[in-house]
Amino acid sequence: MSEPNSSDPTAPTTGGLASRRPLGRLSVSPLCLGGNVFGWTADEAASFDVLDTYTAAGGNFIDTADVYSGRRHGVDGGMDSETVIGNWTAARGNRDDVVIATKVGAHPDRRGLSAANIKAAADDSLRRLRTDRIDLYYTHFDDESTEVSEIVSALDDLVRAGKVREIGASNISPERLEASLDFSAEAGAGTARYAALQPHYNLVSRDTYEGPLAELAERRQLAVMPYFALAMGFLTGKYRAEQGGSAGTGASPRAERASKYLETESGPRVLAALDRIAEARGVAHATIAIAWLLTRPTVTSPIASARSREQLLPLLALDEVRLTPEETKLLTEASE
Repeated sequence: MSEPNSSDPTAPTTGGLASRRPLGRLSVSPLCLGGNVFGWTADEAASFDVLDTYTAAGGNFIDTADVYSGRRHGVDGGMDSETVIGNWTAARGNRDDVVIATKVGAHPDRRGLSAANIKAAADDSLRRLRTDRIDLYYTHFDDESTEVSEIVSALDDLVRAGKVREIGASNISPERLEASLDFSAEAGAGTARYAALQPHYNLVSRDTYEGPLAELAERRQLAVMPYFALAMGFLTGKYRAEQGGSAGTGASPRAERASKYLETESGPRVLAALDRIAEARGVAHATIAIAWLLTRPTVTSPIASARSREQLLPLLALDEVRLTPEETKLLTEASE
């Protein structure tokens, strides 16, 4: 297998999303394309179009999970996201050009993080992805009934077998994350360690990540990929109080949850700040919201999904936007 993504991760390239950031032995785009919609609100053809457009713009980092599936959302003809991505890389012949992240622990048939379950789930994901390795393998939700030693040892076995390249954690407490990192360090040189963290983090959801978890990520030099970077669409600016929180026809299945941010103190303030900056710059709200995340000291590559090329285009403008200190301060204060 060739490994173009393990070249010097600090060497920047130019154009679109083609700049690269380090993630362990990998190098990834500053925007990670979320695959949760593939096979669900985006059928295979629409998913292929989004993936083609993202990679044509220079993007190389795709996030999915074994549990992401249109079938489990009751979609007639829905597919597993991993299957869609595997079919796409097979059709395009570009597996070596992309970094694929997936997750273990939440699939209804593979719940938990026992060693046996992690290894069986990895094999399931490899089959659906039609590949011989997972570039980044996350524990989707921590399983406190399983010792960190068992979890990390199982992941280490997968790395040693060549089935996984780097490992990461999502939805985990600072205490369990640090214990996992300490176990890897104490187990000796060559033991796999978490290189990545995927927390819930955006302009209207800051409390879960900022504080001990962010401090730990910075101290232990973890790459951080925030999920729900656009707060389920709220930070696109399409949900407004004067519309009753509605985005109109064609709204996402997440619309009801996204519109709840209008009921918070910070939600309307953040929208007002986004309105001001987006209008002044002539760019979309989503572009500004992602750009703010990239000003945070620990953030490597925010995750955002798109069910169509039209939804993706504002995200592709990310490389053209560098927030000024004044704009960053306006957004940060509005979101506090």
